[in-house]
Amino acid sequence: MLLYNSSISGNCYKVRLVAAHLGIPLELQEVQVIDRTDPRPFLADLNPARRVPTLVLNDGRPIAESGAIIWHLAEGSRFIPKDAYERAQVLQWMFFEQYEHEPAIAVARFVLTYSGHADELGELIARKQKDGVKALAMMESHLEGRDWFVGDSMTLADVVLYAYTHVADEGGFDLGSYPAIQRWLARVAAEPGHIPIDASLVR
Repeated sequence: MLLYNSSISGNCYKVRLVAAHLGIPLELQEVQVIDRTDPRPFLADLNPARRVPTLVLNDGRPIAESGAIIWHLAEGSRFIPKDAYERAQVLQWMFFEQYEHEPAIAVARFVLTYSGHADELGELIARKQKDGVKALAMMESHLEGRDWFVGDSMTLADVVLYAYTHVADEGGFDLGSYPAIQRWLARVAAEPGHIPIDASLVR
């Protein structure tokens, strides 16, 4: 399978991480994400939004959006619970990540560390950091007394929330105030098959 990828994108990392855990080989095609004016015509027929990650299956069919991609890859695996209520809880946290967490923490990270325009966008960074603190507080509260976000083992809920949380310092967030999150981050990183965000999975 071919993954149109960015090595700095947490959304792309989610796909690489799930694939690594499940032993699924990926060919990576790096896409420039810093320059947002790039029209990316090569993605036009694969993903209407022309964004990464975009996965092309071995039979040529494309899948866009990180949540959809990792759900497809993880179907039938330990990362998606068999219990219907727990599956719904996994989806709940996946939606939380996309609506509350990623728009704050990922955007603050991108603008502050990668955009080259941090000095011009101080108000945006401050607003995103304020929203990110709220998201982290909700995660901290949920993780108190728990090892994982859903059930008693790692699921896709943990994958999606790990991706940008573990690099939140690049967005100006101090995780020292969140002991439950810190313990959870260490737990995720200790899982067999784990790869760091800067590792390639090219086979």
